[in-house]
Amino acid sequence: KNIDLLHLEAHASIGRGNWITGFPLGPSAHFAAEADRRPELILGEHSAITHRHFIDCTNSVTIGKFSTLAGFQSQIMTHSIDIERNCQASVPVRIGNYSFVGTNCVLLGGSVLPDFSVLGAKSLLNKSFTDSYQLYGGVPAEPIKKLSPDSKYFHRSQGYVI
Repeated sequence: KNIDLLHLEAHASIGRGNWITGFPLGPSAHFAAEADRRPELILGEHSAITHRHFIDCTNSVTIGKFSTLAGFQSQIMTHSIDIERNCQASVPVRIGNYSFVGTNCVLLGGSVLPDFSVLGAKSLLNKSFTDSYQLYGGVPAEPIKKLSPDSKYFHRSQGYVI
């Protein structure tokens, strides 16, 4: 609802009961200063959004190839009120390739989960991380431990996990 682009690459999937919404481009005082804002949801090949999540696409949400927004009730929020400027502001959210977001997480505008990474259940991702093969978790999320590059999840040729 109210997004300008929904793009699913080959074998990407969106489960039932998800609320995906945004604020479309056009004449409005809201987000008028953000010329590069893109209200869109992009899912890479074999990526998946499971069931009953809330995804705010006021700005771009990108989920990389072979990545999973897993479990239930996670929230991705690309917009909020900028207290200093007293206006609505939005920033993209990116989940890298071969990454996994556990159940009931919150990802805020500007956050990045790197390629080959895991965000643990009930975590708050509120910044951009860059280190791959890492488990991130907590409120706010921080690096918890290194993950093996040999983990089979990171080498799938099929998105669906049995």
